[in-house]
Amino acid sequence: MLNQPVPDFELPSTNNKTFRLSTVSGKNLVIYFYPKDNTPGCTTEGQEFRDAYTEFTKLDCDIVGISRDSIKSHENFKMKMGFPFELLSDADETACKLFDVMKMKNMYGKQVRGIDRSTFVVDGKGILRREWRGVKVAGHVQEVLEYVKTLPRESHES
Repeated sequence: MLNQPVPDFELPSTNNKTFRLSTVSGKNLVIYFYPKDNTPGCTTEGQEFRDAYTEFTKLDCDIVGISRDSIKSHENFKMKMGFPFELLSDADETACKLFDVMKMKNMYGKQVRGIDRSTFVVDGKGILRREWRGVKVAGHVQEVLEYVKTLPRESHES
């Protein structure tokens, strides 16, 4: 899927919104998939995206986080952590399937199907420009930010 257009998708979002990929055109977008609200790694990753959010927005780049948790769970997580970006609920795994992030994982000695922590950068024309799979949280957000700095900013070219 790299360097290909990302098919449009729509998911329920925090703040009583509906996120639709096609409405984000003109801006770069970071889409990060994470396993579960309020778990240590997911909390740290979200906080790091939160802390770098201003730097991303200066680069005409927005951020959305996606997991299979409910909107109610997302609203609580977002409020508790002060996330300035929206969290999307993918209960039926629409986007998870699109980006192929569902994997079998070992948890407490059991095989469980869950989201493989992954991040994707979609440019302002809707093209998938970069992907990170099996992400380790430490240093990841900074790496994504450094990559976004290399992208052309669509809205300043026209």
